Amino acid sequence: MSNPGNDSVITSYADAPTRTVAAGGTTYAYRELGPKGGIPVVFFVHLAATLDNWDPRITDPIARNRHVITFDQPGVGASTGQVPGSIEEMADDAYTFIRALGFDMVDVFSFSLGGMIAQDLALKHPGLVRRLVLTGTGPRGGKDMDKVVGITYFDIFRAALTRSDPKEFLFFNRNATGKPAAKAFIRRLQERTVDRDKPISTAAFQTQLKAIRKFGRSAPADLSKLTQPTLIANGDNDRMVPSILSEDLHRRIKGSELVIYPDSGHGGIFQHHAAFAPAAVDFLAG
Repeated sequence: MSNPGNDSVITSYADAPTRTVAAGGTTYAYRELGPKGGIPVVFFVHLAATLDNWDPRITDPIARNRHVITFDQPGVGASTGQVPGSIEEMADDAYTFIRALGFDMVDVFSFSLGGMIAQDLALKHPGLVRRLVLTGTGPRGGKDMDKVVGITYFDIFRAALTRSDPKEFLFFNRNATGKPAAKAFIRRLQERTVDRDKPISTAAFQTQLKAIRKFGRSAPADLSKLTQPTLIANGDNDRMVPSILSEDLHRRIKGSELVIYPDSGHGGIFQHHAAFAPAAVDFLAG
């Protein structure tokens, strides 16, 4: 791993070096790309994911003009420490990481579990988050949110039977459109061939699942307090975090924008990256 320096601008996520920063007793692993300066875009990743799980067709277009930062939460990938038992604590860790890098304002791009963490972060530290992108996610206490655990284990089993990546089942429809989109997505995640991250441990994964179930069974948060410009996106057939919860977020976050992509599931933004990435770039440039 390297330490920050006066590097030339890196615009390909496959080439972004893995760096570390220590804060609060944890050493956080992160990657950054795009031009330094201005307000960075910090990416909050999904369940069981590490630094290697971001689609370069999303990160790279945003990094052409923005400083993009991805990171591993404590206990995940190359970061030290342990995965906490609640989404609130994960949001506290994200705050610690962002402040350790010296930022007092960021834009947040989030997906799935990352979107749950992002909501808690923005509610607790409203001055920190300028713009908020919530994709494939839902609100605290959202209907059927706690069913993520059962669906996840079922699809891991289905994937094992066919020796496939579970994300092919969890993120994409199993039809003539979804299956090739899933294969293409998995291939894109393999474009980085050096300095790969460590996969998440089974124990850390199970702790994340329990935190999501707890989040789903908690009392709803007051999302009217979120006043940041917010972009919400999902596929129209999200089995993990039901698509109707994206509509729920849109109703409850005043002035938010909602995009629902057709014939797609939890990974709708990845299947429709050619349309979504420019929309995200435009939104974050506002």
